[in-house]
Amino acid sequence: MAIYQKIAVAVDFSEGSKRALKQAIEMAKNFQSTLLIINVVDTKSFGSVAAYDLKYAEELKEKAREELNKMKINAEQDGVANVEILVEEGAAKTILTNVEVDLMVCGATGLNKIEKWLLGSVAERIVRYSKCDVLIVR
Repeated sequence: MAIYQKIAVAVDFSEGSKRALKQAIEMAKNFQSTLLIINVVDTKSFGSVAAYDLKYAEELKEKAREELNKMKINAEQDGVANVEILVEEGAAKTILTNVEVDLMVCGATGLNKIEKWLLGSVAERIVRYSKCDVLIVR
């Protein structure tokens, strides 16, 4: 059985990502791992915030930091000793496949309604291209 020293969870504040966060917290406690909670503000894909206003992207990043800080506090209260947060800007599909961790946890589908057809396109990309183990939570 693999020991996961660093576990990342991709959070877009959807119900699927909230379930993934819950699972990642349990795994981080069980393996005594560092938990990295990540949010990516999409500024690269069609229909992203960058298509409208980069200033809006900065506002979204600040709101995401606030929400991730709340999640960090909850994870620490749930017993995870080491919790980090990261808010990135760009293409989620690229950023999430290049995070240096032992395990990536994500929801099967996220907020993008178009991507909910089968397995969300971000989740599919993570499964296909990540260099680490991946857990998809339904």
